[in-house]
Amino acid sequence: MAAATVVEADTAGSEGGAAFSGVHNKGWDDSQLRKYSFPTKAIPRLSHTDPRAEMLINNEEPVVLTDTNLVYPALKWDIGYLQENIGNGDFSVYTAENHKFLYFDEKKMSSFENFVPKSRRMEMKFSEFVDKMHKTEEMGGEERVYLQQTLNDTVGKKIVVDFLGFNWNWINKQQAKRNWGQLTSNLLLIGMEGNVTPAHYDEQQNFFAQIKGHKRCILFAPDQFECLYSYPVHHPCDRQSQVDFDNPDHERFPNFKNVVGYETVVGPGDVLYIPMYWWHHIESLLNGGVTITVNFWYKGAPTPKRIEYPLRAHQKVAIMRNIEKMLGEALGDPHEVGPLLKTMIKGRYEHDCS
Repeated sequence: MAAATVVEADTAGSEGGAAFSGVHNKGWDDSQLRKYSFPTKAIPRLSHTDPRAEMLINNEEPVVLTDTNLVYPALKWDIGYLQENIGNGDFSVYTAENHKFLYFDEKKMSSFENFVPKSRRMEMKFSEFVDKMHKTEEMGGEERVYLQQTLNDTVGKKIVVDFLGFNWNWINKQQAKRNWGQLTSNLLLIGMEGNVTPAHYDEQQNFFAQIKGHKRCILFAPDQFECLYSYPVHHPCDRQSQVDFDNPDHERFPNFKNVVGYETVVGPGDVLYIPMYWWHHIESLLNGGVTITVNFWYKGAPTPKRIEYPLRAHQKVAIMRNIEKMLGEALGDPHEVGPLLKTMIKGRYEHDCS
């Protein structure tokens, strides 16, 4: 899907840095942003009442909404408040040897015996997470921690009151007018400064609500699929890019040289709309302190009865995923999918056969 309407900013001069012409940047500066080799354009920052914001969401293109008050009651959340009020439930906490937290699906690991996760998940109480985070900070090494937990009924009463005070009226209208499916989860994310979630895409609509600290969000349209080299569907790192943004291997991933991103930095109160199938790379700013975010994930709208052609890029990604899944089931071994696809294509589609 072409994303030309997302921005009007020129990519010139933005390679290796940020594209923030006219962007509100109170509370951070460019020295807190990691440097990458690809150009970017700025994601628009708009009021939720701006007709352009409505147009972008309707077209499934990213936009930062600056004044939704979606999570206003949570803007007072910090580590102390959460530690006192979040309750005694268990929280999923990931540890990594460096700043990158590459997602992996534990259920898919059985088919890839040699796969070694680059992060490790543990269950712990919130107070244990806080202690571990502080000890990790004091050690000053490369190791980092990241809490990623769905908000559930184990949280304390004050958190429940805050949660009920979210602007559900606004977000429910967004869901209804676009015929999205149900809200599937609200994921609480608490990360250390400099933490990075490498580029990946989700099969759900996402309103990404920033509560504390600042995060840099770099998005890539679905039509950039061939530039980002996702892992196979059956791999534990399905939907993640294989490219190391810090040190891209252009010999293995030559099309990465052509990738173009869209980026923004979100701060407390900002809500970034991340459309389904849009790749996103998220980083807590360097030397920016702890970050707190809540995601609102929704199932996409049902497939229309009448398909319009030509298909959009995200629809083609969905087709490719379904083909990989179908072949894996038919062959009985996910490792046979790649060789079969190569056999099917090699020498047959490279040239005009007319």
